Amino acid sequence: MKLFTTMPTPVGDMLLVGSRESGRFTLTGAYFIGQRHELALDDGWCPDPEAFASVTTQLDEYFAGRRVSFDLPLEFHSTPFQESVWRTLLEIPYGTTWSYRELAEKSGHGGKVRAVAAAVGRNRIGVIVPCHRVIGSDGSLTGYAAGLDRKRWLLAREGVILPG
Repeated sequence: MKLFTTMPTPVGDMLLVGSRESGRFTLTGAYFIGQRHELALDDGWCPDPEAFASVTTQLDEYFAGRRVSFDLPLEFHSTPFQESVWRTLLEIPYGTTWSYRELAEKSGHGGKVRAVAAAVGRNRIGVIVPCHRVIGSDGSLTGYAAGLDRKRWLLAREGVILPG
């Protein structure tokens, strides 16, 4: 069953999507409403805020500065390449950043920096899979599907000091 809910955050409302199969819930998406590549819901989606209780609690704790990692069941609907990049994003420690080149190397795709950057841009589980922690090799913020102001806010929340 395809489920969804929304939640407020300090930087805009989020759409959370997930599924329940055989009684097991998995999170499949976390988007800021209005961001690029946001999932469009159709009639097959059921609102179920209770299913997302752990997700919303952990996100609330993160936004309040009381959580540095997430413990949630995630399911990636992606290509194997994207999944390998997204799983490597989970290894970036809170309060640190990696360049796209570092991410490419650590995900086993050293010669494919642009393809890795494209996969980062398609991350479906924002904040929880921390694509906001990836920056240009010169320290620039480059892109973020939810907007550079949100990326800047998230990094500042984590204590990252950006150049300039």
